[in-house]
Amino acid sequence: MDYYLQVLIGAIAMVLMVLPFSNNIKEIKVRNIFAAILVMFVFGFLLLSDFVRGFFQVISDGVAKLSSATAEGTSFLFGQLFQDYPYAFALNVLPLIIVMACISALLWHWRILPLIIKGISYICEKLFNLGGPVSFGAAANIFVGQVEAPLFVRPYLSSMSKKELLILMTAGMATVSGSVMIALAGQLENQFQGINVVQHFLTASILSIPAAIMYAEIMYPSTDITPSIKNKEDEKLYEGSVDAITKGTKDGLNVAVNVAAILIAILALVSIVDGFLGLIIEGLSLQSILGYIFAPICWLMGIPWDEAIKAAELLGIKLATNEFVAYIQFGTMDQEIFSERTKIIVLYSLCGFANFSSVGILVSGIGSMAPEKRIDLIDVSGKALIGATLASCFSGLVAGLFV
Repeated sequence: MDYYLQVLIGAIAMVLMVLPFSNNIKEIKVRNIFAAILVMFVFGFLLLSDFVRGFFQVISDGVAKLSSATAEGTSFLFGQLFQDYPYAFALNVLPLIIVMACISALLWHWRILPLIIKGISYICEKLFNLGGPVSFGAAANIFVGQVEAPLFVRPYLSSMSKKELLILMTAGMATVSGSVMIALAGQLENQFQGINVVQHFLTASILSIPAAIMYAEIMYPSTDITPSIKNKEDEKLYEGSVDAITKGTKDGLNVAVNVAAILIAILALVSIVDGFLGLIIEGLSLQSILGYIFAPICWLMGIPWDEAIKAAELLGIKLATNEFVAYIQFGTMDQEIFSERTKIIVLYSLCGFANFSSVGILVSGIGSMAPEKRIDLIDVSGKALIGATLASCFSGLVAGLFV
């Protein structure tokens, strides 16, 4: 079958497949669906074109220098241990998360990140008729984590509708934070030699925002809008640059420890489950089961069927565990398993926090900021997981057209 026909079928099917989860199909604003798809294709064309390659190369060079600078600090702290194991996950990736969280806090305090986020949120407000707070919170997910982003709109959380909470949760799980993004880039050097992985991670997170809004619109159509209160989102998070460095480092440490702990626990649990499955049927594993379940979705993204099952296994690993485990597995796979286009599609479809543990993290995180919305958060959490997973997949479909 022609690739473009396959993608056309995939785009239509990936929109229609969530209709059964809608609470009111008749209220769905078709205009917003088309607007979201149009924005994704326009952004995909612009961000993956040669026009912006120089810009992303500057970012990539900056990431390389950041990694080198982080290695200096890690080497000082761990000494010979780091010299002997420079590529160990705990010594290579986790310190990057801490450093990036610190830098993000500084950029926020210096008003650089808010300016970028406000520009993106303004587009969301105008195109999708959303309130300022939810647009701002959703756009913030491009640069910060799924729990940190709602902090920026904390004063509004208690007055948000279910649809707005759904958008916030879906956008949070459909993207990865800047610190995690940079940490993951180093894990994929084997698959993407000579390719600017950071460009693709940033593009994936940007494309996933309109995709997340689209799926939220389908599953929970509503006209309820939380109005902006001028400058309320500009409340100071930090008292000064030193305070930003201190709090940013502390937040990064919390994320790094959480990532390490989850990796240990999840990998152990997956190993236990695989052991039990192997006793039932030799060779059977959680990875293979999820691979067959997700294979049709991978085909809809534009992946050839003979590559779809392997790609689907990675999607299944991400859902059952997290994106770190999936990307590590992806990075260690044989380079010849996937075509170049499939590699890009897989990279985009894995770019998100959408997994079972993230649902609990978001419900507890946002719930602690707005306890009165805890029941609403639980009600929309299943829809958010489905929407976020498909949003990342849709961004993969779009990216495949421009590589």
